[in-house]
Amino acid sequence: MTEQMQVQLKKGALELCVLALLARGESYAYEIASSLSAGVGIGEGTIYPLMRRMQDDKLVETRLAESNSGPPRKYYRLTPAGRAAFAAQKREWRMFSDAVNTLLGER
Repeated sequence: MTEQMQVQLKKGALELCVLALLARGESYAYEIASSLSAGVGIGEGTIYPLMRRMQDDKLVETRLAESNSGPPRKYYRLTPAGRAAFAAQKREWRMFSDAVNTLLGER
């Protein structure tokens, strides 16, 4: 698989991955970025614009909390709209991946 194809696939799944992480509980951006980097190889710099957009779209809300190791951290959590978006995107992902797997002869 070419690097460009890998980048496009990751970009397409990025919001779903962030929603999935936040469905487990609130988190701050660096923690989300670290999980994405370890799990699917998405770079840290990619997450911050997405988090801003998700906040503007009312999918997440934030709170500031003091940190023992530096400045206050901005924690993100899903809103009801974010939970609904996660459920819808998860359904769409399953349908899409099932269709691709069928075409690949995997099912």
